[in-house]
Amino acid sequence: MKVIIAKRVDSGSADTGEIADLAAAAGHEVVGTLTQTRTEDAALHLGEGKADELAALVRDRDAAAVIFDNRLGPYQIYNLGQRLPGDTEVLDRFRLILEIFGQRAETKKAQLQVELAELRYELPRAEAKTSLAKRDERPGFMGLGEYDESREQDIKAQISAIREELDGIEETEAHRREQRRESGFDLVALAGYTNAGKSTLLRRLAADVDIDENEGLHPDLDSTAESENRLFTTLGTTTRRAAMDRPVLVTDTVGFISDLPHWLVESFKSTLDSVYRADLVLLVVDASEPTETMREKLVTAHDTLYERNEAPIVTVLNKTDRVDADELAEKREALSALAPNPVPISAAEGDDVGALLERVEGELPDYERERLVLPMGDGTMSLVSWIHDHARVEDVSYGEQVTVTFAARPAVVEQSRDRAANLTVPAESA
Repeated sequence: MKVIIAKRVDSGSADTGEIADLAAAAGHEVVGTLTQTRTEDAALHLGEGKADELAALVRDRDAAAVIFDNRLGPYQIYNLGQRLPGDTEVLDRFRLILEIFGQRAETKKAQLQVELAELRYELPRAEAKTSLAKRDERPGFMGLGEYDESREQDIKAQISAIREELDGIEETEAHRREQRRESGFDLVALAGYTNAGKSTLLRRLAADVDIDENEGLHPDLDSTAESENRLFTTLGTTTRRAAMDRPVLVTDTVGFISDLPHWLVESFKSTLDSVYRADLVLLVVDASEPTETMREKLVTAHDTLYERNEAPIVTVLNKTDRVDADELAEKREALSALAPNPVPISAAEGDDVGALLERVEGELPDYERERLVLPMGDGTMSLVSWIHDHARVEDVSYGEQVTVTFAARPAVVEQSRDRAANLTVPAESA
């Protein structure tokens, strides 16, 4: 679809690079751009003259839609629709993001989250249409779409039903997280701005050989994780086992994007719980971007994470293969308040990934050491095998009894003690 990009800023010059990338990610062809620097007009967002200029540009370029890199109110969309030609569609930044999310949603959970976000976006517009209808201003509703008298109540009912279904999914996933911890896994989440290289890093950290043997216990483990230079490649979550001696699961999550409204973040709360409930968060930042852009994205990520996050955060400066050493040092210094002691890596080239794994090891909760003396028997052999799978075994000695020394998460140590207490001494043969 041919689209015109529009953006208003209060001061300075308007940068339309990101919104153009978003439009391209949605499959649109940008055929024109219009910007304005002025305070927001309550009725049209743009000034009247600029709105007329926009209408002329739409006609001249035969565009089917206008995409604003701004948040538009329902009445602003309606008023703009009255000035634009024919059936021109008016989209704001968040409607475009929802369109992309809808294209990327593959799992049931992701589809429900997108639907919930779309309904939350539509609700105030349905309320506006009801208000306009009462004033007999209903013909076409221009950019707002058709009027349905019962739509407002339908939306509220659908929101309630989807929330209930997502709560059920969230409960299942919370149970799965606890099962993983009880099985000895530490949970590490990759967070960061979209297109920072999280999926590439996941592939670099993953130990593919370990996926199949865990598949039955962990149905969301995925043997592949896309690595593409496009926005919003990851919408749901992908979990892989890390290539570490310590059992660690790493989860890639939906990317952050600046200036998201609360209702949109809230719609993806259950996906973000993979971050909020992790043992460690790796906040991935594209080190090849300008320092001020990196700063803005770190602030966005911190705003999202610190509200509910319970885990320590390590900043990962990715794509160092695109930055020389002096520039990287300057950026680290400039961003030290937001990203203290970051880990610079190139996920694409594999540079310094070993240092990152060492940092992950150091930041995760300490293991507890245990030494168990067990009676010789089939049950003991089964327990020793279980300890090998869930802990870091330091020594096993066999004699009249079996002595196993290991280190593990406290929950695993506790389980091993319970299992050991239930072992029976085999009866002596006559």
